[in-house]
Amino acid sequence: MPRFSCSSSLDVVFIDRKAMLTVILASRSVPTENQIMVPETLLKKRKSQEKAREERAADQKKRREANKEKRKTIFKRAEQYVKEYRDMEREKIRLSRAAKKDGSYYVPAESRLVFVVRIKGVNKIAPKPRKILQLLRLLQINSGVFIRLTAATREMLTIVEPFVAYGYPNLLGLSVRELLYKRGYGKVDKQRIALTDNAIIENSLGKYGIICFEDLIHEIYTVGPNFKQASNFIWPFKLSNPTGGFHTRKFKHFVEGGDTGNREEYINQLIRQMN
Repeated sequence: MPRFSCSSSLDVVFIDRKAMLTVILASRSVPTENQIMVPETLLKKRKSQEKAREERAADQKKRREANKEKRKTIFKRAEQYVKEYRDMEREKIRLSRAAKKDGSYYVPAESRLVFVVRIKGVNKIAPKPRKILQLLRLLQINSGVFIRLTAATREMLTIVEPFVAYGYPNLLGLSVRELLYKRGYGKVDKQRIALTDNAIIENSLGKYGIICFEDLIHEIYTVGPNFKQASNFIWPFKLSNPTGGFHTRKFKHFVEGGDTGNREEYINQLIRQMN
């Protein structure tokens, strides 16, 4: 009997130690999520991030709605411009037919828009023509600009005629549109920026009512009231050498078989070759 009592006492001691070890291990185990105290800085950070996320989502939604309305406005303006261009061409055809019916000739009004391309380099140029080329922003060979044709600009073109080719670009021949879409760059903060988005145009010319490419094309082609601002915004076009090259004696006048001087409507063919 004493042996059994001794054995039972050892069993009790062993069980007590096992229970204590279980309690200790349980106290050292990984705490649950509810037992973890989150630092105050982390809570503030999460709150600020959530607030910024909500503000960003609201701004994106507002921007999407504004862009949707802006696209509608741009589409309506484009339709209006196309109708205006077609009406202008139909009016020319009507006047031409009426003149032919009366046995006379219809002479269209001279275009107020001129596209000028510099085809001579910097060598052997007198100071006065050199200064006029600088005023016209034609600083490099094969560079081109749109100019409003006035008495002053007509005199300037006469002086620099041996160094440039110019004429009257058309819109239905896609000269103005293709130039702006393919080689159009804008002057933004005195930097040459490619016109890849309407937002670039709107940020610079929005105060003049020009918010997209079609507005810019319309202002240039019709020589509108904000032509000066639109023309100065467009960086001078950097064109390539014409496909097939210039004429053999390109420094002769166009009517003499060269390339310089006024070529009127034939400037559109040169633009297509150099674009």
